[in-house]
Amino acid sequence: METLAQKKARTQHIIGELEKMYPAVRCGLEHLDAYQLLVATILSAQCTDKRVNMVTPALFRHFSTIYDMAKADHDDVIRNIRSTGFYNNKSKNIIACCREIVSRFNGQVPDTLEALISLPGVGRKTANVILNQIYHVPAIVVDTHVGRISRHLGLTRHHDATKVEFDLQKILPKKIWIVWNHQLIEHGRNICVSRRPKCDQCQLRALCPGPYEK
Repeated sequence: METLAQKKARTQHIIGELEKMYPAVRCGLEHLDAYQLLVATILSAQCTDKRVNMVTPALFRHFSTIYDMAKADHDDVIRNIRSTGFYNNKSKNIIACCREIVSRFNGQVPDTLEALISLPGVGRKTANVILNQIYHVPAIVVDTHVGRISRHLGLTRHHDATKVEFDLQKILPKKIWIVWNHQLIEHGRNICVSRRPKCDQCQLRALCPGPYEK
């Protein structure tokens, strides 16, 4: 069985390969500020970034500030986000989240994990996206790609996103937490795809002990 020290050493090689493969990755959700990224990330649940990016320009034309969204009508928001799926819950959460930010945080998206996850519709994944992209706080965002590929690479055996996050925190240097998220998402979209991984094209193949999905 691989020791923690051996796993960390192997992970350094994985990090090096990912840097070669994806040297200029960035957040896939288009945004201008914390408000837009918060809303876009809530919309991205069970939806692709590409679809969210198609929806948000019109949404933000109608509700250009967090104050506008806090006063929004539920049905008006739904009309703009319907194609992202789960639109009823997403609309309720977005409006309620913005109302709480206005009432509790003077209209400013908070900059701590504890404050962010206290908001409606905001879990650790969404909170970590905001911490990473807006406040440049190192945090590991565990979406389906990050969780799946981390299991394939033998860096965790957990399926619970929080447990995966904590496992990765023990292994990955904090300085690469932000870029790790983007690199694994890109790898999951292009090479280590869910249904049929392109293992023969993967530069991580020699460092990967095999799939851990069950």
